[in-house]
Amino acid sequence: MNFNPATHKTLEDKVLALPNGSPREQFEARERRFMSPFGCLSSTARRRVVNTAPCPVRTAFQQDRDRIVYSNAFRRLKYKTQVFLNPLGDEYRTRLTHTLEVAQIARTIARAMFLNEDLAEAIALGHDLGHTPFGHGGEIALKEIYSPGFTHNKQSLRVVDCLEKNGRGLNLTLEVRDGILKHSKGFGQVMPDNPAELPITVEGRIVRFADIMAYLNHDLDDAIRSGVIDAHQVPDTCLQILGRSHSERAIRMIRDLITNSHITEDGLDLQMSVSVNEAMQTLRHFLYENVYRSERVHQEFVKAKKILSDLYAHFLDNASALQNELRSMDMNGCNNRSQPRERLVCDLLASMTDRYAMSLYKRIFFPSPTV
Repeated sequence: MNFNPATHKTLEDKVLALPNGSPREQFEARERRFMSPFGCLSSTARRRVVNTAPCPVRTAFQQDRDRIVYSNAFRRLKYKTQVFLNPLGDEYRTRLTHTLEVAQIARTIARAMFLNEDLAEAIALGHDLGHTPFGHGGEIALKEIYSPGFTHNKQSLRVVDCLEKNGRGLNLTLEVRDGILKHSKGFGQVMPDNPAELPITVEGRIVRFADIMAYLNHDLDDAIRSGVIDAHQVPDTCLQILGRSHSERAIRMIRDLITNSHITEDGLDLQMSVSVNEAMQTLRHFLYENVYRSERVHQEFVKAKKILSDLYAHFLDNASALQNELRSMDMNGCNNRSQPRERLVCDLLASMTDRYAMSLYKRIFFPSPTV
């Protein structure tokens, strides 16, 4: 495209007409003008480590988003399982594509409700950073071999606080950290009854909805594509209420949340209609029983559990091998080395991708051919 001086002059005039201050301050002023009173303003964000200068261009939540996207843990998500192990095929979702879909849904909802899109996106992009290899099967394995208290959401917070940048962490805002920690539902309700488990921001609560909307939709697609289930097995009520295609279901769930949420004395209450909520719960139960707990998926995760269990025992007994692996993954900072060995082994295993864990297992436990 050729340079047009007239267009350049018009743009220059618009920039000069903006309020005084840095680009970040100008955007913060813009947020105060257009954002709903229930949204979280970037200018009120609180950092975990306070003694850092604000970015002159990006708001605090935009900066958090970028720190997450450029992290080692985020890049590893592309080779971590969502439901089906990575080697199954390139078209199946991974933790990375799941994360991107959650972020898009969260941004769409936040924009429609005049909330902070950047905060919702940052939480969504960071919510699964601590997820184990081999999906929820890997999480269950670490619960058994390391600690019953291990959860991927707690591990995600540990990643951004303690493991990234060789032990220094990403120094994210408290609002993003809170949303990451409290995004998980397990088998529970989308919105917990316990106030202590509820994200402190509406944007964090939106991510909880976006997470379930994303995985219900794409896990159903992948299960049908893989042949684990047939399309005709999906309950009729789900098809009638939510729709028969990915886009129909996504639009129906997103629009339903936006139109049924309402203002109360306590703030903005995120709600869905009874019919859509019940259809989502029906689909959720169907996927748990017919996909996540199916014999085909279960058998693969039995193998995955064996891999993680053997690797855990190996590194627990070999301190030098453990330190070498932590160093290769930029996780050997002084803050990390002071942790108990069990904690370090858990951090190492949880950070591995599926393919790396399988490759390492083969290298350690398979015999090498002799010359």
